[in-house]
Amino acid sequence: MLGKIRHFFSEYRQLGYVVISILISLALYLSGRTTIANFILGATAVIAVIPLLWDMIQKLRSGEYGVDLLAATAIITAVILREYWAAIIIVLMLTGGEALEDYAERRAKRELNALLERKPTQAHLVKGKTVKDIAVSAVKVRDTLLVQPGEVIPVDATVLEGTSELDESSLTGEAVPVEKSAGDALLSGSINGSGVLTVRAEATAANSQYEQIIKLVKSAMSGQSPFVRMADRYAVPFTGVAFLIAGAAWYIGGSPSRFLEVLVVATPCPLILGAPIALVSGMSRAAKEGIIVKNGSALEKLAEVRTIAFDKTGTLTEGTPVVDKVVTFNGHKRADVLALAAAIESGSNHILAQAITKYASAQKLKVQAAKQVKEAPGLGLTGRAGGKTVHVGRLSYMNNLQITMPAGFKPSDIKSTATYVAINDTLAAVMTFTDVIRTESKPTLAQLKRAGISHTLMITGDNKTAAEQVAKELGIEDVTADCLPADKLHALDRIKHRPVAFVGDGINDAPILTASDVGIALGARGSTAASESADVVILQDDLNKVASSVAIAKRTFFIAKQSILIGIFISVGLMLVFSTGRFTAVQGALLQEVVDIIVIINALRAHNGGRLARAKA
Repeated sequence: MLGKIRHFFSEYRQLGYVVISILISLALYLSGRTTIANFILGATAVIAVIPLLWDMIQKLRSGEYGVDLLAATAIITAVILREYWAAIIIVLMLTGGEALEDYAERRAKRELNALLERKPTQAHLVKGKTVKDIAVSAVKVRDTLLVQPGEVIPVDATVLEGTSELDESSLTGEAVPVEKSAGDALLSGSINGSGVLTVRAEATAANSQYEQIIKLVKSAMSGQSPFVRMADRYAVPFTGVAFLIAGAAWYIGGSPSRFLEVLVVATPCPLILGAPIALVSGMSRAAKEGIIVKNGSALEKLAEVRTIAFDKTGTLTEGTPVVDKVVTFNGHKRADVLALAAAIESGSNHILAQAITKYASAQKLKVQAAKQVKEAPGLGLTGRAGGKTVHVGRLSYMNNLQITMPAGFKPSDIKSTATYVAINDTLAAVMTFTDVIRTESKPTLAQLKRAGISHTLMITGDNKTAAEQVAKELGIEDVTADCLPADKLHALDRIKHRPVAFVGDGINDAPILTASDVGIALGARGSTAASESADVVILQDDLNKVASSVAIAKRTFFIAKQSILIGIFISVGLMLVFSTGRFTAVQGALLQEVVDIIVIINALRAHNGGRLARAKA
């Protein structure tokens, strides 16, 4: 019991002092020492109002105007009129409100904290027939590790031996365990089930997915939102109305007590609390869905978004294109061209390069090592292979190099994503690719439209024909294709209906994710650069989460505004009632505590799924 009391005072020191003062004063009142009791209550109220006044003065100097003036005026007036109990109850309301806000924030952040608490610290290193416990930070790539039942996967790894079910809910938001066996990839931070796994480390702790998520979570927890004092937007009219009603009550009633009785129920604690509690609750709800929102400002903008732009490859489509056709020219053999292209592309991380090398491998072609490979970022590669100079890349890259085109060749006839291969400055082949549209793309766009997002568009580096085919199937009318990273920024600048969000997953999306009003990075396994540049990171590779994030943002800020308006309307109603003089200032101060609780409970509704949860049921 003593420990709990000590913990309470360490967490809520100011509230603790106020409570002690009240208890001492009550004891003194019961013993008949009212003068001393009144002095303690008055002194406590004055001491509590000093930092409030100082903070208010600092804000006025910087041009900010808040609602603290009402609370300060009410406390000072109560002390002057010797309504000490009314003064101390107002102080209790303010300090208690701050304590309730702290409690609500901790309650709402439990999903974010759960991620931090699951951070792995130890790994079992396998050396021959021995197993040694080491710090996770000491794990090296390709180390063999042992994972016991119930343990956290220490680093990104691949299963070598064993079968088990893993809980990935803290990473993806999905509660259903996933079965893993030899050859399957494991994400650090997931929890092993009942099986024993022998795994090979694929990354160090610092480069593992869970560590990246930890950084995002810490950013989300430290981010501040301008909506934390959203009530300040209503400060001038609300304060004016409060002083007008209080002044009129004093004038008509002929007693300054009427002025105090009105101000007591006009104190702004419920207005100040509603927005931040709703905000943190909404961010926590998003984390529960596997969506990390880095700060409250991003959540606010997401709630107001009018346009959402999408990258194509890997976002609206599966992002794993495969070679569809290889058309050769000038007598070149298909297998020879494929082998040369694969040689040049073997060192590239570009998704089309990987498709070419994978296709060549499937065809069991002999691929020689390429030499003198040089890359033109976003355009293509040039190198030496098989004693020939080989160029692989976009049509624009071929034009820049002044590659000789076959007679009668019309690039406009190519209706899908293509890579051009030139050998010794002459076009040798055109490879076309197919990329399957995600099954969730169409439903996601429909959900966004129902949520009030009236404008959707595609901004992609793919060719116009391929992009328009995907856009047509998905019902997207506005398409900007053949974009380099700089072109994407220009396309973003031309969007009229703002704020605008951009959804992407690749490293080349990092600039536009940063430049957009809200950048949304899709997939925990996506580019680190994209995740760092984005305001919202979706941990699961699921486009539906984009619609979920918008729904959560809109619900959060609806509840935030609703909570503030509830506080305003109840306070105005109470001011009118108390202006009659039929109720005491102490009664008003006690009633305002009830208003606090009503506003806080309403704000916490942002942590629940609402219509979003019912839609999934």
